Amino acid sequence: MKIQSLIQSNLLTDIQIPIIGKFGRFLSQTQKRINLLYGGAGSGKSYSLAQWFIVKCITEQNKSFLITRKTLPSLKLTAYKLFKELLSEYQIKYEENKTDLVIWINSNEVYFKSLDDPEKIKSADFNYVWGEEATELTFDDYKQLNLRARRKTDTLNQLFFTFNPIDSFHWLKTIVIDKLVGIIGILASNYKDNPYLSQDYIDELIALKNQDETYYQIYTKGEWGILKNLIYSNWGVVDYWPENGDSFYGLDFGFNNPSALIELLLYDNEIYIRELLYETHLTNTDLIGKMKVLLPKKSNPIYPDSAEPDRIEEIKREGFNVKPAEKDVHDGIDHVKRYKLHIHRDAINVIKEIQSYKWKEDKDGNIIDDPVKFNDHAMDAIRYAIFTHLKTQLTPTIWRLK
Repeated sequence: MKIQSLIQSNLLTDIQIPIIGKFGRFLSQTQKRINLLYGGAGSGKSYSLAQWFIVKCITEQNKSFLITRKTLPSLKLTAYKLFKELLSEYQIKYEENKTDLVIWINSNEVYFKSLDDPEKIKSADFNYVWGEEATELTFDDYKQLNLRARRKTDTLNQLFFTFNPIDSFHWLKTIVIDKLVGIIGILASNYKDNPYLSQDYIDELIALKNQDETYYQIYTKGEWGILKNLIYSNWGVVDYWPENGDSFYGLDFGFNNPSALIELLLYDNEIYIRELLYETHLTNTDLIGKMKVLLPKKSNPIYPDSAEPDRIEEIKREGFNVKPAEKDVHDGIDHVKRYKLHIHRDAINVIKEIQSYKWKEDKDGNIIDDPVKFNDHAMDAIRYAIFTHLKTQLTPTIWRLK
């Protein structure tokens, strides 16, 4: 899609915004107020919608946009980060209030607000609303967003929601899709719709067919499913961090997949968890550089994947207290289950992974005693750390009486 526009009083500029064909056609043609873009992992739905909002900002005037997600940390790390990266890539000039998370492009304003506190948006009106990861939202959140898309305009006010179809009993399916057929716009997608997806990731999605039927249905085919047989239920979300305790770390290496560095704190025999790093395309040099910033105190133990001895040795030579992790999956999961887990609300990838971390299931619904190997990088890091660091604390002392 090629756009010509005056950008913030600059000279006429040509901008190339390559929106995936399927999404470009839908977004440019839909005349529905409410639009759902759902589908499998890597289909390009969020990326394409961010591009479309930028198109709107360039080609329209005096519009107010809202981009939202349930929590502010998750919003900052996903839609907000993506939007700014695209503006930079397309060399689009903008002004920004970084404190309030507002961006101005031409005469348009783009607000980034979370819905953990609905009062944040109750006094505002918008022309265009995007609810990212909409399965995190409640039906009341949805109704509030619908009320807020009422700003006077020369075009149609619209709402867009992007998500994976992880639960066929979710209100998005039972209340919105099933009851508003023909009234709302719907675009279903999967990895085949995204020509920019790497072959490695495509292979990973296709391989789910031999791992778990439900994951394959949701994340590969982009069809509605129900996540059952979840592994962990011993967790909750908190917004605080104890001042004292036994601090240690889990590390899962990646490159195309994320590298995950997770901090754990044992306090009062319960474990607190926060996410320090969750990032793709990090070389070991990149990772060490980030660890030097994130972990100024190098003496606390770090438990990485023992299958990467060369990477471990390089990190150790930088002064970190690195100890290869015990990797037994079943015993490790069993140990994690013995503790109450308090996950900090900012640990968005930890929360997302644990919500869908499940045992494998075949096409007949039979449970296989292995976790699904997909989107489990933080789960691996947490298991490495808890099992290796704490397993001796759970071993009973045997007294022999004479």
